[in-house]
Amino acid sequence: MKNTEPRPVGPGLPPLCGDRARVLILGSFPSPKSREQGFYYGHPQNRFWPLMAALTRSPVPAWQDLEAKRAMIVDHGLAVWDVVRCCTIVGASDASIRDVEPNAVPELARRLGVEQIVCNGGTSARLYARWLEKDTGMAALCLPSTSPANAACTMPRLTEAWGAALFPWL
Repeated sequence: MKNTEPRPVGPGLPPLCGDRARVLILGSFPSPKSREQGFYYGHPQNRFWPLMAALTRSPVPAWQDLEAKRAMIVDHGLAVWDVVRCCTIVGASDASIRDVEPNAVPELARRLGVEQIVCNGGTSARLYARWLEKDTGMAALCLPSTSPANAACTMPRLTEAWGAALFPWL
């Protein structure tokens, strides 16, 4: 039986980055599967890693190969983090996120030299606009979510949208 009670959760995951990144990809808050794995986009049906592999022309990493995933991001001048550090949430439901404590995204973006912020889905974009945009001074591009909950957006549509946003930086 799924947990339907909101509960405080956090902190989320640390940023996935090297010393520099031109683009910062922001999710909302790590799913239970991601928190369990200790790594971003840990749900096997999330299309983030196959999408990143296609866009960076890299092999699709094995699901458990966290180092290959990390290298794919860092080697291509990307970084991954979440808008939310801690929150109250029901399961993996972004729509249920409340009591937000944002991550220190402005500081990370400055330290890495980020030139573009992209959000993985509408919730991430809304949370970013509310909690962080004024402090980063950068508007974010809202891209279609790679979540399995966004099944209406096919892999070709994801590739087209994300490719248009990321190709200038890759």
